[in-house]
Amino acid sequence: MAINNQKLKLLYLVKIFTEDTDDQHALTLSQIVDKLHAYGVNAELKLLVDSVQSAKFITDKKSNALIRKLEGMVSKYEARQLQRQVIISGRVKAMNESIYFNSAKM
Repeated sequence: MAINNQKLKLLYLVKIFTEDTDDQHALTLSQIVDKLHAYGVNAELKLLVDSVQSAKFITDKKSNALIRKLEGMVSKYEARQLQRQVIISGRVKAMNESIYFNSAKM
């Protein structure tokens, strides 16, 4: 069962972020890991880095800042492994950081 849940990791992340976060409510890494464990999924920082890099609504500047924070949670050797590029053909990253502040008005 856990092997199948590992394949659903990204879907569980979407569910967690959609249901449990908004502009006023964030989750810590520990909380995200705990929620994934409740679904029977082992979390990796690489997954979070990949998610941040592939999200088109997060600007490059914010992506890099978030990834640096994630790198700060591990040793310098593990941090090197997190420095990777996820390239999704045809996907353009957002240029406007005001989306973080405007989305609450929608």
